[in-house]
Amino acid sequence: MNKCIVSSLLWLASAAHAHEFWMTPDRFTPPADSPVTLSLRVGEAFLGEPVGFGQPMAIALRWHSQRGKTDLTPRLPAQLQPGVTLSFARPGSQIIALDTQPVINELPAEEFNAYLREDGLEHVIAQREASGQGTAPGRERYRRHVKTLLHVDGKADGAFGRRTGQTLEIVPLKDPHGMKPGDALPVEVLFKGRPLPGALVKLWSRRGEQFDMSTTRTDASGKTTTTLSSSGTWMVSVVHMVPNREGQGQQWDSHWGNLTFAVPASPS
Repeated sequence: MNKCIVSSLLWLASAAHAHEFWMTPDRFTPPADSPVTLSLRVGEAFLGEPVGFGQPMAIALRWHSQRGKTDLTPRLPAQLQPGVTLSFARPGSQIIALDTQPVINELPAEEFNAYLREDGLEHVIAQREASGQGTAPGRERYRRHVKTLLHVDGKADGAFGRRTGQTLEIVPLKDPHGMKPGDALPVEVLFKGRPLPGALVKLWSRRGEQFDMSTTRTDASGKTTTTLSSSGTWMVSVVHMVPNREGQGQQWDSHWGNLTFAVPASPS
């Protein structure tokens, strides 16, 4: 079997049985004209395992900056690789956004309902029960919409808050690079470009062996605020699920949004 196909199957298998999925650079503040490698991880506790990055699993990879939007999809490797290396000529804020191919997933009713509760999707539980499907297996088609925020040369500009147009998107309303531990970060959650109220938002942080996760919900305007308790690497994640109107045996379309960024260490 072709190595590319095997790698794709392995990626689909790990994505279907794991939880969070995120993109991370090897450094969040690379120098201008210096390579930075983006990689993907999937799993729990903001640690996870590496997964392949390339055309077989991607619908689109785009770069957003003050100069506009650039489609990087043609630059993705034809076969899955450990990472994708880019460089940026100009200082400032850069957003890299990835949308993945859909993945089909089916879980027994008990596992599916537990997953719905964990991600704050009680409205789906209610819809399943109302339609008499509460004890039936859950069949979904899910997609990942992930992005990461970098600051080339440690410089910031207004591009940090640009909307990328992803189906499910987390938009920071303040620049995390200019924040310090204890500051509050407001974010907006959008689904198909519109504010998503009542969504469960998870905020993850990791500093070495230290890991923390907190939750909040978006208000009627799709916004929420969370406190950045420390410097280091952070992740914001959200899941939204809607009925699948296209048939093909999957009852639900789920979308997983994710944003990673870094809060710089406070000057000593």
